[in-house]
Amino acid sequence: MESLHEACGVFGAYAPTLDVARLTFFGLYALQHRGQESAGIAATDGQALNVRKDMGLVSQVFQEEDLSHLQGFAAIGHTRYSTTGSSRIENAQPFVVEGPNGRIALGHNGNIINADQLRGELEAEGREFATSTDSEVIAHMVATAPGRDWGERMAYIMRRAQGAYCLTILTDEGVIATRDPLGVRPLSLARLDGGYCFASETCAFDHIGATFIRDIEPGETLVIDAKGEHSFRYGDAAQGEERQRQALCAFEYTYFARPDSYLRGDRVYPVRMALGAQLAREHPVAADIVTGVPDSATAAAVGYANESGITFTETLVKNRYVGRTFIMPDQRIRDQGARLKYNALREMLEGQRVVVVDDSIVRATTTRRVIAILREAGAKEIHMRVTFPPITHPCFFGIDMGRRWEMIAAKETVEEIRAEIGADSLGYLSSEGLMTAIGQPSDSFCTACFTGNYPMPVPLELDKLSLEPPAWARDAHDIDWEAPADATPLPLPEVAPPVPSQTL
Repeated sequence: MESLHEACGVFGAYAPTLDVARLTFFGLYALQHRGQESAGIAATDGQALNVRKDMGLVSQVFQEEDLSHLQGFAAIGHTRYSTTGSSRIENAQPFVVEGPNGRIALGHNGNIINADQLRGELEAEGREFATSTDSEVIAHMVATAPGRDWGERMAYIMRRAQGAYCLTILTDEGVIATRDPLGVRPLSLARLDGGYCFASETCAFDHIGATFIRDIEPGETLVIDAKGEHSFRYGDAAQGEERQRQALCAFEYTYFARPDSYLRGDRVYPVRMALGAQLAREHPVAADIVTGVPDSATAAAVGYANESGITFTETLVKNRYVGRTFIMPDQRIRDQGARLKYNALREMLEGQRVVVVDDSIVRATTTRRVIAILREAGAKEIHMRVTFPPITHPCFFGIDMGRRWEMIAAKETVEEIRAEIGADSLGYLSSEGLMTAIGQPSDSFCTACFTGNYPMPVPLELDKLSLEPPAWARDAHDIDWEAPADATPLPLPEVAPPVPSQTL
């Protein structure tokens, strides 16, 4: 797969008898796949709220001395990739702000689509912003929201903020976990030695020995402090609010979540096997071996092999020390990244008819290169199979899929894509097959990236929704393209001095 930025990872812990900073570090370490740009931890002992954050991977940002500085009974953590706001230290989370509701630190996973409007209102009220992110906007909203308790305050935010947001919030008293009413991004709760923790994925609990309890419900705010646990649910009849439909991102099952995590009570790995099996039923082919593009498509390839009776064989070795291709700034470098990322096993491929299973095709950069690598290694036939329907629309809820004119399936037929990537055949899993394999109601998911049916109105961003690229832009699938001399260059990354710590 290619070109899809992960959702961020959030973690929170209330555990007075434990080293909450160390717990949060290992929780974030397990969520590293959800963001590789920056990482941060905030902790409180009720008097001081300390923060450590920096650019880089979790293991690069935190050392023993950092964790020793983060003492207390509660902590939250965040690992990030940018959806709004550039990749620089000022935008690293958690954010710390103060307001009428006290001092808070906040980590956010998702994207607020009306953040500009909300920011303008907050600025008119005298709130000052240090960054360009939607996450700082919602942090200021949390610090200033009206209400007698956190349930009323978060209900106010849920009425105002549109989009996707899983929040972990640290106060002087404890931690708060909140999930938007649609439940676009996952968030779960676990028990740990007399305390509790939250995480974007349940795999984080396994690494720290916590016991999974349940998912945080869409529209739920859960407050944990010395007084106990308090759950507030947006949409309760007593509050005069209507519950919204659920819209969990369907792509969590196919790619984003780790295969050892649970989503809605189901382990992801068997679901991916079921996706592969359904793909085999929908797109059978005569072949000698089945292989998967590592790592996210491996389980689906096993499922395809089991259903078809064709032998599963590993044929691609992934260099896990090469950065994911989506972080690279233009198409030419993305293509080079794909060359560095995979190597083929010629002995497994030579003279073979190969079914290649992958989780998605966006621009087709990586797909084209993978097929070329397999052919160079001697594959006789290559039959591409994809466990997700053709991606035709951008995401406004926390996944940077790029603009519509960059998406190959938005402009080309399946046969045209097949010819362009150089495969002998190409088959995508149908939307009905996707839901059959997941085994849950289709109307409880966000499927906008392949249906264009967004679960709420989205901003009219013509540059993102248009099928026509800017005048200077290349055809997104022509790797030999060069920008004209008068093209608008890509901005250079902003560089700022590190902000290793903050204490309030």
